[in-house]
Order: sequence, then structure tokens, then C-alpha cells
Amino acid sequence: MTVATTGLSWKFETEATGAGHRRIAGVDEAGRGCLAGPVVAAALIFPDTSGWPAGLNDSKKLNRKARSRLFEELQTWPGVVLAVGTASVEEIDRINILQAALLAMRRAVEGLGRAPDYLLIDGNILPDKNRPGRAVVSGDSLSPSIAAASILAKETRDRMMEVLEQKYPGYGFARHKGYGTAAHLRALADLGPCPEHRRSFAPVAQLGLALPD
Repeated sequence: MTVATTGLSWKFETEATGAGHRRIAGVDEAGRGCLAGPVVAAALIFPDTSGWPAGLNDSKKLNRKARSRLFEELQTWPGVVLAVGTASVEEIDRINILQAALLAMRRAVEGLGRAPDYLLIDGNILPDKNRPGRAVVSGDSLSPSIAAASILAKETRDRMMEVLEQKYPGYGFARHKGYGTAAHLRALADLGPCPEHRRSFAPVAQLGLALPD
């Protein structure tokens, strides 16, 4: 059990159970604004509304140490069901980042095994119009289920980018995680893009460094 010291509450989960839903999945994604790497989504179902891990919050409000601890704790939280889905750079460039993010969300939901009957999505668009759900703006700071999913998505993607740092050294992926920092843009100008750069994103394309088809 935990006492709410943030903006988190079970309000949206309770409303869904009151409407007859029992398996309520929080869903969030990470990496939409990056210049490189996949977009990663996570889906998570808490077993009930009795509590959440201490310190749970929107992943953006946590430091790396806290996110990593919560990431590990969520894996073993009693009764929790969780899954991660990704969409590749190739898919991002082919169908655009919004559609790729929604695709990653659907893959995360499908990966849960036991399908949820209701989705709580961070943002303003539901990824699956055939499944009941609610899109909640800033949901990762309001719903424990979405906050937990945000941590899973963010930490999974950060770890993926750290692996890509080893594969493509020199870009600083382990530091900036693919975001368009000044250091990243300088590395792009010096080295050109690697296969993990999103050619459809303006900061990459405008440098005239897009990879050939």
C-alpha cells in the first residue's frame, strides 16, 4: 500500500471497474521526439487498486536511479501483467511517428497474453478503436497504471539506446538517448547518419545526410 504524494490516484481505473471492466491496462510510449532509435511502448495491468510501488510517478519526473529501481520492482510486483512493444526506425520512416507509436502500443497490448478489456492511454488518441478505453492527457502523472507503463517504456528504450551506443559509437546515444541535443547534432554533422537515424525527421533530413533508399 502507498499513500498518494503525487498526482496519482486510482480515479480512472475505478471508473473503468465501475463500468464493468476488470482487466485495465495502462499504456504509454517513449521516444516519439527522438532523432534516432525505435519508439517503445509498454502496457501494464495491476491486479487491483490496493497500492502501487513506492515512488511511482511519471517517468519524466524521475531520475535514472529511481526509474531503474521501479523498472525492476514492477517486474516482480505481485499479480502484475506487463509487456513491451516497439516500432522500428524503418517503420517510423514508412508510416510516420504517430502511426508507429500507435503500432508499438498495439504490439504491447497484444503481448500481454491475457487481453485487457479496457485501455488507459497517455495522450489523446486510442491505438485500438475496437477495444474500449480512454485517452488521458498527462495520464502518466495521473494514473498509476499509465505511470508504471511510462517507466517500463522509458527504461526499456534507454537500455536499448545504450546497446546502440556500442554498435554505433561516436553519436552519444548512451547520453542523449537519441534526442536532438546540440552534441547529437554535432555528431550527425561530423559522422553522417547511422542506420538508426530517422530519415523522415527534419533535423536529419535538413542536414542533407539522409541515407540512400
